[in-house]
Amino acid sequence: MKKSKIVLLLLVVLALGLFFAFDLGRYFSLDHVKSVQSDFARLYADRPAFVIGGFFAVYVAVAALSLPGAAVLTLLGGAVFGLWVGLLVVSFASSVGATLAMLVSRYLLRDSVKSRFAKALADIDRGVEREGAFYLFTLRLVPLFPFFVINLLMGLTTMKARTFYWVSQIGMLAGTFVYVNAGTQLAQIRSLQGILSPGLLGSFVLLGLFPLVAKKIIDIVKARRVYARWVDKKPASFDRNMVVIGAGAAGLVTSYIAAAVKAKVTLVEAHKMGGDCLNYGCVPSKALIKTATLVRQMRHSADYGVASAQWTLDFAQVMDRVAGIVKAIEPHDSVERYQSLGVDVQIGRAKIIDPWHVQITADDGQVQVLSTKTIVVATGAQPFVPPLPGLDEVGYLTSDTLWALREQPRRLLVLGGGPIGCELAQSFARLGSAVTQVEMAPRLMLREDEEVSAFVQQALSADGVTVLTGHKALRCEKPGDERVLVVEAGGQEQRIGFDVLLCAVGRSARLKGFGLEELGIPVQRTVQVDEYLQTLYPNILAAGDVAGPYQFTHTAAHQAWYAAVNGLFGVLKKFKADYRVVPWCTFVDPEVARVGLNEQEAREQGIAYEVTRYGIDELDRAIADSAAHGWVKVLTEPGKDRILGVTLVGLHAGDLIAEYVLAMKHGLGLNKILGTIHTYPTLAEANKYAAGEWKRAHQPLALLRWVERFHSWRRA
Repeated sequence: MKKSKIVLLLLVVLALGLFFAFDLGRYFSLDHVKSVQSDFARLYADRPAFVIGGFFAVYVAVAALSLPGAAVLTLLGGAVFGLWVGLLVVSFASSVGATLAMLVSRYLLRDSVKSRFAKALADIDRGVEREGAFYLFTLRLVPLFPFFVINLLMGLTTMKARTFYWVSQIGMLAGTFVYVNAGTQLAQIRSLQGILSPGLLGSFVLLGLFPLVAKKIIDIVKARRVYARWVDKKPASFDRNMVVIGAGAAGLVTSYIAAAVKAKVTLVEAHKMGGDCLNYGCVPSKALIKTATLVRQMRHSADYGVASAQWTLDFAQVMDRVAGIVKAIEPHDSVERYQSLGVDVQIGRAKIIDPWHVQITADDGQVQVLSTKTIVVATGAQPFVPPLPGLDEVGYLTSDTLWALREQPRRLLVLGGGPIGCELAQSFARLGSAVTQVEMAPRLMLREDEEVSAFVQQALSADGVTVLTGHKALRCEKPGDERVLVVEAGGQEQRIGFDVLLCAVGRSARLKGFGLEELGIPVQRTVQVDEYLQTLYPNILAAGDVAGPYQFTHTAAHQAWYAAVNGLFGVLKKFKADYRVVPWCTFVDPEVARVGLNEQEAREQGIAYEVTRYGIDELDRAIADSAAHGWVKVLTEPGKDRILGVTLVGLHAGDLIAEYVLAMKHGLGLNKILGTIHTYPTLAEANKYAAGEWKRAHQPLALLRWVERFHSWRRA
């Protein structure tokens, strides 16, 4: 703790100690104030400025130190100064004192609270940033809430001092008026409880509720303003409760939930059911990775005690297998299945023509318009193709078009060092292509810790991938039949020849052609939504990749619940989308899985943490599987077993991370994981051993010394 904090803390403790040690509280009792009222009145008549200044200073000190007595001082102010002067003096003194109390709380307590409850405090800060002044004003209107508690709690947030001051100044005015006015009749007051009668308290509660009611009315007025130009388009009745645009993960789950709660829902898909995940992403890439892993194992069969393995690679057959797996999973996301679940599925292109109507154009040109209470935009994302000069001339593939390949590229150039680029670069290298991977950033997979990036690059290089980080793509050229990518690194240009170029530099949300522009719905990289996934129009929501902030299938499915429930039942109750525990995995070999914070993010956010690490090279099952590489790295609160984040590198890391996801979701710490039986021999034991490493580092050494003495005594 800083020296200045220690000094301030000692001064506050000293002041509080003196207050209670010398029983100074007796001077702030109702009886004492009544006894000195006349003396103060005479002194005020003789020296008004001195009395007002002294009273102001004492009041500020009492409020700043959160001492009992502010209510009695307020009565004295009314008795001595009269209603209007008393109201003026007390109002400013109480607001200044409250602000000082808030600042002291912030200076002394916020850092330590933040280090222990960083995530919760970050969520509160975001709420305070949006509507903190409004809710502080509401609390200030109701004397039932102890004002000194509000001062201390607000000090833990990021609310600006000037905002806190003026909101307090205005918000406390009504309560201050009541007490100052009562003080003008101080002689008749028998107790503080008598000032706030049940009727008056009820009035304050109603006064406190008024801003909430007013906010609701304002929201309704805002909504009416948003819908104003479409008011004549709103139908008297609706064909559907919900129309969902896009049959990827978000759209499928949204429509399924809507049908399950007996809403009438239409799901519109312009291309293929199942979206990108089934047809171009998760499913085909994992099928390819499986074959590539098998090929790698056969190449290195000696590692498993097999001197040599006979095999022949037919690339077309490999890609046919991938297509067959997609075909096998298709029924899970098919039109027939969703219709059997009660969803009206329409194949065609959807366009929102106003907030309550969706136009659907079928492939045969037929057009129908459906009226609907709610619309969910779940149009997903598509590969981003950079504006690289000459790219169209040389030709390129993306993760969407890659799967039509039936002839193996001899030289494959992968542009991009993110998860997609790394997975595909490694797979094609294992299948026998000469793969060069180009990444502009200084390392692969920038969102991960540096050691993870280095480990992944080492793994790719071991499989034959030429990884070029820190290389910026400048242009593509096609001299004759040759294809060349020109890059710049260290101020020098280099030329890289290739036969096939794969663009894997990220994905961009599908935003155009669905009517968003015409309705004026704000979009940037994604559709702008609030915490309830609502757009500018509360009855139009978005979920999945098109809404962000994550581009994962499981996150899209997670958002779908909020989109469905808020869209159908939002008039009764809305739920904020919860992203506190979001896992993800990059399916390189070995896999990289993560949930929560890594060290890089913790440092960037200024969050204190401890690191516990367990090397999978020590795990029996990993050794038996000839997969003894990788690690489990757990970030916890300093001195506690509460998990802040986990990075898992190794075989089946994407499966092993689930235990930590469950633990973080339900507030379970490493002690609980350590106390859970894990089957031997399995890879999952790595999680238990990581918890054991934490426990070993936090042994109660002093207690163990006494235990050692006890055992020694027993032996004697």
